[in-house]
Amino acid sequence: MSAIAGIYHLNDEPINLEHGRRMMKDLEKYPADDVQIWHSDKVFLGCHAQWITPESIGEKLPYYDHDRKLAITADAIIDNREELFERLQVDKRKRKEITDSELILLSYHKWGEDSPKYLIGDFAFMIWDEKNQQFFGARDPSGYRTLYYFRNHSRFSLCTTIEPLLTLPYIEKQLNENYIAEFLAITGMIDTVDARLTPFKDIEQVPPFHSITIVGKRIILKRFGTFMPAEKIKLKSNEEYVEAFQDVFQEAVNCRLRTFREIGSQLSGGLDSGAVVGFAAKELQKKSKTLHTFSYIPPKDFVDFTQKRIMPDERPFIKKTVEYVGGISDHYYDFDGRSSYTEIDDYLDVMEMPYKFAENSFWLRGIFEKASEKGVGILLNGDKGNSTISWGSALDYYAILLKRFKWLRLIQELQHYSAKTGGARFRLIPDIVKIGFPIINQMVARNNAEDLPILINSEFAERTGVFSKLSEYGIDSSGWLASKNLYEQRRIVFDNISTWNSGSTFNAKLSLRYKLWKRDPTNDIRVVRYCFSVPEDQFVQNGLDRALIRRATENVLPDQIRLNQRIWGIQGADWLHRMVPHWNMLIEEVKELLKDSNVMKFFDEEVIRSALVKSEKALRTENMSDPDYRTLMRTVIVYRLIKKYFERG
Repeated sequence: MSAIAGIYHLNDEPINLEHGRRMMKDLEKYPADDVQIWHSDKVFLGCHAQWITPESIGEKLPYYDHDRKLAITADAIIDNREELFERLQVDKRKRKEITDSELILLSYHKWGEDSPKYLIGDFAFMIWDEKNQQFFGARDPSGYRTLYYFRNHSRFSLCTTIEPLLTLPYIEKQLNENYIAEFLAITGMIDTVDARLTPFKDIEQVPPFHSITIVGKRIILKRFGTFMPAEKIKLKSNEEYVEAFQDVFQEAVNCRLRTFREIGSQLSGGLDSGAVVGFAAKELQKKSKTLHTFSYIPPKDFVDFTQKRIMPDERPFIKKTVEYVGGISDHYYDFDGRSSYTEIDDYLDVMEMPYKFAENSFWLRGIFEKASEKGVGILLNGDKGNSTISWGSALDYYAILLKRFKWLRLIQELQHYSAKTGGARFRLIPDIVKIGFPIINQMVARNNAEDLPILINSEFAERTGVFSKLSEYGIDSSGWLASKNLYEQRRIVFDNISTWNSGSTFNAKLSLRYKLWKRDPTNDIRVVRYCFSVPEDQFVQNGLDRALIRRATENVLPDQIRLNQRIWGIQGADWLHRMVPHWNMLIEEVKELLKDSNVMKFFDEEVIRSALVKSEKALRTENMSDPDYRTLMRTVIVYRLIKKYFERG
């Protein structure tokens, strides 16, 4: 894992080495095992390296291949090493010593600009091709490594983070109003629909699943693949689908265990992180290694207000998984004293952009911190599992059966589902009808009490044309996806690269700060493609929702977890409880914002004042999803970002 930097002159002017050194100096805020640079007349490359894998120890980066006349700097872990060794016909005696960056270079030498198609893993890299006078790079499919750049008529500069670019004398720090417009107009968790945008006007990012080529003065961004499988899979039995899934998922887990340091995993009481832990611990036990798990729990003074089917403190379920799986050292943290409000400045320092997951911010960063203290090099998680390995909403599948007139099958499924979850057999019919028939669904969808209002000022929205742009991506005047069909939303999540921005940025930059690599086997491209290629009845059958992972974890997870359809864990239920000591400070900061005309021109003042009036009366800590509370948090985060970067002399 590394922070990389580079400068390339598009004309014949020699580079100024001092500019490269400025960027490398700014990266010193992050821990490093080694710092190196390489340069020619036209190109500067730098690497602020953190050694995670055995092959990375002592790795020379940037690396110049004298025979091939290629130079590379890379922030990468490549997972399909054995496959690449075979394709590239690498001598078996040399394979253990070859670094991931050398493997990328060999791939580029063989396949050129098509090389990213053959790489599986988390990566961002740039290659200087001296023979062809070409600068080429790429970013992995989910954007788990960041890659920002500036370009003008004569210079191209790049870096893993944004602030080092701002040290360059030819880059002016200006607010990107188009970014702010998209961030405020979108009510969901996506930050922008345009994955190139950053809050800084002249700094863009290479989108996930894209390569970048600079030849002469031309800069070309090109998408090099898709998560969608080429074709559907048709196997002979349910058992074959399970076995095939187990094979691909075990491979995805195993390749993410490659570190000479400790291995950790986030663990809740559910299926996704439980499956990751179960498959990882099984493999580590073969090598007599321990898996460290890290779990967030509410503080001792939190009073549970949730209904009986909701579990804010998941320790009872987590303990069941730990005891059943074995080979685990489990750790629990309540992060007492932290809140979503106290985290804002630290998050903006790390993220360099606003964010929409404030309600969980205090424990997300806290787990990175605690894992780092334990010497963890790889921190596993199951963040994308809901859309891949544990996909399978019973109600949405039953809506499909209803629309296809498969009523006998639907009645049978409802009987099984009712027996497993409790309640009357036909109690779900009204909900199924709403999901299955869009007109009915749309009549109720817009009145969801938990939906956030649109925060953008109408004049600002009109001036930037933001809603016209959003409509091209399927987001309507409500600020969210026009399609409420869960299957369509799932496809958009994986087809539309913009959805990865915020979460991937968070993972990459916190990883860099704490010198550990957060990795998600549930989002391995091979796993995603498998899960999209199997029939829908593999995910819901015989009254089981999320049926594929439930069947695939037999003898991996305890049945109390594996077959649980009655109790749901919920993380962050205590976020308002934690805000009590800081609530008045939040209120005062919102009032300060309302007086700042330079910033208020971006916001809908009526929305903020309405939320403020309600929030001043009393903080109801049990209303964790209240849109007014969340609106104030989101507003303050954007306000702080603007003050931090764009209101200083």
